[in-house]
Amino acid sequence: MFRRFMPHILVVVALLTVGLSGCNELLGNALVDLRFRLNKHPASGEIAVVTIDPGSIEALGIWPWPRTTHARLLDQLQRAGVRDVAFDVDFSSPSDAAGDRAFQDALQNAKGAVVLPAFRQLNGTQQGTAIHVNRPLPQFEQLAWSALVNVEVARDGRVRSYAFGEYCEYGHDRTFVQSFGAFLAGSSAVKDSSFLIDYGIDPSSLPKVSYVDVLRGNPDALAAIKNKRVIVGATAIELGDYYSVPNGRVLPGVVLQALAAESILQHRTLLKTTTVATVAALLLIVVVMLASWRRLSAARRGLLIVLIGVGIETIALVLHDRYALVLDTSLLQIALVAYLTATALDEIDFRGLLRHVAESRFERIAMSIGDGLVCTDQHQRITVWNPGAVAIFGYGADEIIGQPFARLRADCAADDLFPREEAALPATLLPGGASVEFDGRRKDGEVFPVEASFSAWHGADGLQYGVILRDISLRKREAERIRYLAEHDTLTALINRNTLQTELAAMIETADGAADRVVLLVIGLDAFQHINDMLGHSFGDSVLRAAAERLRAEIGRMGRVARLSGDEFAVAIPCSAIGGTVAELAEHLGRLFDAPLEAAGRQQRVKVSLGVAVHPEGGHTADELLSNAHLALCRAKTDGRSSHVIFESAIRQQLEQRLTLEAELALAVERHEFELFYQPQVDLLSGRVIGAEALIRWRHPTRGLVPPGDFIPVVNTSPLSEAVATWVMATACRQAREWQLAGQEVRVGVNLSPSQFQSGDLAAFVSKLLTVTGLSPGLLELEVTEDILLHDEPGVLQTFNRLQALGVSLVFDDFGTGYASLSYLKKFPLDGLKIDRSFVRDVLTQTDDAAIVGSTVSLSKQLGLSVIAEGIENQATAEFLLRLGCEQGQGYHFGKPMPAAEFEQRFLQMEETRQAGAA
Repeated sequence: MFRRFMPHILVVVALLTVGLSGCNELLGNALVDLRFRLNKHPASGEIAVVTIDPGSIEALGIWPWPRTTHARLLDQLQRAGVRDVAFDVDFSSPSDAAGDRAFQDALQNAKGAVVLPAFRQLNGTQQGTAIHVNRPLPQFEQLAWSALVNVEVARDGRVRSYAFGEYCEYGHDRTFVQSFGAFLAGSSAVKDSSFLIDYGIDPSSLPKVSYVDVLRGNPDALAAIKNKRVIVGATAIELGDYYSVPNGRVLPGVVLQALAAESILQHRTLLKTTTVATVAALLLIVVVMLASWRRLSAARRGLLIVLIGVGIETIALVLHDRYALVLDTSLLQIALVAYLTATALDEIDFRGLLRHVAESRFERIAMSIGDGLVCTDQHQRITVWNPGAVAIFGYGADEIIGQPFARLRADCAADDLFPREEAALPATLLPGGASVEFDGRRKDGEVFPVEASFSAWHGADGLQYGVILRDISLRKREAERIRYLAEHDTLTALINRNTLQTELAAMIETADGAADRVVLLVIGLDAFQHINDMLGHSFGDSVLRAAAERLRAEIGRMGRVARLSGDEFAVAIPCSAIGGTVAELAEHLGRLFDAPLEAAGRQQRVKVSLGVAVHPEGGHTADELLSNAHLALCRAKTDGRSSHVIFESAIRQQLEQRLTLEAELALAVERHEFELFYQPQVDLLSGRVIGAEALIRWRHPTRGLVPPGDFIPVVNTSPLSEAVATWVMATACRQAREWQLAGQEVRVGVNLSPSQFQSGDLAAFVSKLLTVTGLSPGLLELEVTEDILLHDEPGVLQTFNRLQALGVSLVFDDFGTGYASLSYLKKFPLDGLKIDRSFVRDVLTQTDDAAIVGSTVSLSKQLGLSVIAEGIENQATAEFLLRLGCEQGQGYHFGKPMPAAEFEQRFLQMEETRQAGAA
């Protein structure tokens, strides 16, 4: 009884084994591939491919190309009259600004007829790994469609299925994104299901034109794509965008996308039949075999099995051709093969058959992979040579099979690379063999780097070897280029900051061992920003290159020259190589720039400042040395340009004190520790208070009232300047308004800060402040110093005119202490000036001061300007100034700066009492 059903049990066991292991998938794929070969048909011609081929790369340069090139291509495509354009090129990260802007303009002109790629990739997070969708840059995506370009690679390494699209998470939204092929085919289906690509469509029938031909406006190329949907992508093998597809072919990704679109266009979106159909067919085969097993001879059973198999495949081919249905016949054919095996088990060399199947399977894999695959016999003579090896070395299979492997090597050696016989594992490949590199030689004689993985096994013909070969010349060039860019400044070809720090650390280590010292000079070009502003950044780059070349030629092999950033360079050199003192070296490098630089065909003079730090006094590590040299450079620029400063510990102490003070000042702003004091301004003739100058004071929580000279210079040169100046003006205006409402018309003087002219619209702010507070414009007097007038004469003049139009007074403070004060009286619309206290203090004893004050008062009256003398310390000085014609004064003789409440009590209430008594 058991023997009667043993063949059928064998079939069931075979089906269970194959079905559970998934091995039937390979047979199913092979059968589908056969149907593709039997059902060939051309493309529709509606989709054309613009190929980034070797000719385009040779013409346009190394990939990736600038986006300006893609913008020009898109313009050409629009002029050619294409319907839609799809770019299989990554636009998800920024390029240079000009290229991005050009491509954005081209998208704007295309008016939405362009699709750009989006692709899914792994996004590692702290919680785990998620799928992230890389989309085109927002400015591109606003002007174009986006579609997914991801393709699913099956377990056998081939691309078979293709999705209509996919639902993707964008923030909290779940949006359907079409695939590239669905977009090109004009499909409106909103479903995330997949279909099998019809590889019966002949890829060679797709219209193809070269990227460079379209870019150059070749008439034949433009005519070939007119009124077509166009997809642009890489077909050059060196760009690596290739996929294995059925029937042992390797297709570029762009052609794969086009075939998917053609499948949709031709209604050839192949779908697999259900499992129910397969199970029903299996049951039918078992029933037929049960009924005929004892009635038919072995030969007739074999013939019946063959006919059933042919019939099944015929039905599958009809379904495939007419209804775009893929019937999985793998299990059916396996069942039939199992029945054939049971029938002819004694007549077939089963082991030979298995070996043949394995070899056939290996050959298909070898012929489909993109890498070069070479097999040799035990004498290292080539027996297998796949298309990947043809593409790498240039030899055809007929030229190289039977030749020694050494022919592929530049040094013609071979034995040292192959595993020894004792290392080979019986009937299997060596697991994870290490990769080695050697110099290969192409058919045309070119020598190039090759990466190879060697394996060995014992086969039917003895020891055999397998080698996977990869051309890594592009990888080597890119690695070298990346290393160079990481270590050098691209503008000047000098080493960059990171490389300098590494080499400086090595110099320090060498110097420590040889009892030597190392000097680091940081060199800054003075007023370089002015060169950029006046002559353009391009010329500025030429100046930087010329400066770098001069330094490199001077230092030579004695040390290292680096560009740190912007207009800063550095020279690191052992003291033993200087041949003099450090100061002499710094002076020599400074004089090196006395001669003009040759930049962009013209002579340009530049001056330099130098900061110097010497190891070990100026720092024990490279970081410390570089930091201290920078501090010394900052001091050199502050003390006076075109000089050098050697680092001392006092420089860092002063900086730390300033940083501490800046931090305390920032807290003072937050904690409202600033106050306004008011110093009276009086009419010298009547003694009546006519105004007050608002002066800032800092009441520190532990140090009490901090002298203005200790913090005002820091405020004026820190980021706090504008905020503090704005607070001073607003507070002074509110106080003046309170006095005005109380019946006291007190003019309040406020000192302006340069930051108020640099960061905003001062006139608009003053206008708004007067409106908000309600203060009469005539009661606000703004005091300006020469450093404000030097900032931007046209801009300052315009601001002054607007302020005067508001009714606000403008007074020149510290008159006589600058370089061009008299010219400013002519240029700017001023209402008055304040004579600096340095002239007033000794006016009674110094005839020169008296002459200057008298001349200033006389000049002011002729120009119609009011005059206030600062620093009046006694009545005699006030009377003398009155005799000179000065009618207003300010100083400790009348009152020191004081809080608003004290000012009111001493001067305003006294004035009210005096007026009441007079009434």
